[in-house]
Amino acid sequence: MMLHSLQAPMASGTLKPQRIRQGWTMNPRIQSWQGVRVWVIGASTGIGAETAQQLLALGARVALSARKEVALQALAQGYEQALVVPLDMTNHAEVLAARDRILGQWQGVDLVLIVAGAYNEMRVDSFDMTVVDQLIDVNLRGVFHCLDAMLPTLLAQGSGGIGIVSSVAGYSGLPKALIYGPTKAALINLCESLYFDLHPRGHAVYLINPGFVSTPATAGNDFAMPGLISAACAAKEIISGMEKGRFHIHFPKRFTNWMRFARLLPYRLYFKLIYKVTGL
Repeated sequence: MMLHSLQAPMASGTLKPQRIRQGWTMNPRIQSWQGVRVWVIGASTGIGAETAQQLLALGARVALSARKEVALQALAQGYEQALVVPLDMTNHAEVLAARDRILGQWQGVDLVLIVAGAYNEMRVDSFDMTVVDQLIDVNLRGVFHCLDAMLPTLLAQGSGGIGIVSSVAGYSGLPKALIYGPTKAALINLCESLYFDLHPRGHAVYLINPGFVSTPATAGNDFAMPGLISAACAAKEIISGMEKGRFHIHFPKRFTNWMRFARLLPYRLYFKLIYKVTGL
């Protein structure tokens, strides 16, 4: 697979910042997944597993990473182009070793999708530093471990992209999201900062903000989840968004656009609205 696979629609090998015009996209469009080398980190369950499976079905070469090797092996069955590479993303050495194994097999990576994340409800009366450290280790430090592993490779290639799954919980403060929300807000900021540096060098960056998705992580929620969708639907949205060259991939839009509007309100109105809608 050529390293410029994600740049095929462009006339030259290096993407340049462009003036916004009709039809302008923030990333190159992806016309085909056939042979594209994708590393999915967090591929054992939920959105990650569904995205990996759909990419495999589309002909991509997919490296499957997560802690649960048995689940990864089950997902890889029937796909010759699947590569199972277990890791714990909170362990820097394991991430680097996984990177080396993948590069040894493929000699390059066209797209890194960091989907893995931890979720835990928390309010001030249940503040727990053990849980705080766990969420920071997975949702933030683990992501930086992945970036440390892959940024030098992508820069050396001069091509390739990075997608990071954050959450609409990162748009603004929410009840029960005392730690989860801030870690996701940090990822939104991170993706925006990455875009400034990587886009002019010819790399794609995808900020992925799901709303409520039916996964093991949300199964224990004891409140209404507006716009709840399946993990399979979420994966389709992610893949479609990347194919269309979007930077900000968010879904389901009937819910995420409402959240995006709410964050623009004055705080007095915002707090009243969230209290009324959630009852929390």
